[in-house]
Formats: sequence, C-alpha cells, structure tokens
Amino acid sequence: MHGFETKIRVRYEETDKMGVVYHAKYFHWFEVARIQLLDEIGLPYKSLEEDGYFLPVLDCAASFKIPARFDDRVSIISSAGFQSPLRLRIEYSVFLGSEKLAEGFTTHAFVCDQGKVVRPPEQFTKLLK
Repeated sequence: MHGFETKIRVRYEETDKMGVVYHAKYFHWFEVARIQLLDEIGLPYKSLEEDGYFLPVLDCAASFKIPARFDDRVSIISSAGFQSPLRLRIEYSVFLGSEKLAEGFTTHAFVCDQGKVVRPPEQFTKLLK
C-alpha cells in the first residue's frame, strides 16, 4: 500500500531534560498518523466507530536511530496492510528531512462494541487492496 505522510512539529513538552523527544511520545505521533491514514483512505476512524467497529492496539513497538528535538519538523510515513484476515498492521517511519529518526508498528484487530473480534468491514478490505 502507498504510504501517507503526516507532519508533526515537535513541541517543547514532548522533550525530556536532555532536550530530545521522550520515547513514548512517538506512540502519540503514530496515533496521529494512523488517524490521518484512515482519513486518507476514505474511512475515518469516527465513521468506523459510528458503524460499530473499533481498532484496539494489540501490539506495538518502535526503534530509535537519531533523536528528534524541540521545534524539529518531522514527517511520519505510515502504511497499512493485513497481517492476517483479522489483524491489521500499520507501519510508521519518522523522518527529519531525508534522515530516518525512528520506525515502528502497531497491530490492531477489529472489534465490535461488545469487544468481540469481528471481520473488518468489506469496504475497508477493498480500500486497502
């Protein structure tokens, strides 16, 4: 699948005493990118929820190569695909210009409002292909 770009300006509150972005903040950025990715493919998360679908995070990881710092303008490239018929995997790469700062992923399942795993909506599957 095509990667989608999300731009983030590093805020002061996202940095630690050493002046670099605190590692957990990258997961906030991943969520921002994930929501934008869903908007870009034409299935906003809000509309999925209105239709009774939710995407809890089952697994996540990140690896860090170069630190981001206050006021950096970073880009997050995200792409999604099915890891299995019931699991969605979204991959993220964080860049400052052409330098890759970090990469990571989140894995999700579609669940209904009762919390039971369900098949993704047919329209979602079509849009990812």
